[in-house]
Amino acid sequence: MKVALGSDLAGELPEAVDRWLREHDHEVVRFGALAPGRDDAWPSVGREVGRCVAGGAAQCGVLCCWTGTGVSIAANKVAGVRAALCGDAETARGAREWNDANVLCLSMRATAVPVAQEMLEAWFASAPTRDPAYRAMIADVE
Repeated sequence: MKVALGSDLAGELPEAVDRWLREHDHEVVRFGALAPGRDDAWPSVGREVGRCVAGGAAQCGVLCCWTGTGVSIAANKVAGVRAALCGDAETARGAREWNDANVLCLSMRATAVPVAQEMLEAWFASAPTRDPAYRAMIADVE
């Protein structure tokens, strides 16, 4: 799967996410501080990853910033993006399953690498529900 990965800061967490994705046979497209010469402000990174996912160039995205909030707000301004700021594996799984989230957002300040890896495992092991009631709720917010 092609995954858009963006961060406004370089660091241990986004690099660990990149390694995990590649080790699990995902193709990674890097944005922001992870791509030399690119704009690394969190609004730009969030929008770029959002556009990549919404436009179909990547099947999903992972975004990091200090709190995770800024990139999630920026990505969610792109039509077709459902970015979820998650702090644990169960929240990541629920965001994929019940909310059809297509961008996982992480806090660089609060997310330890092992917790991020657990979230990635849960995220990629989950699929959006086909339950009509949940699909109607997702459609209601688009």
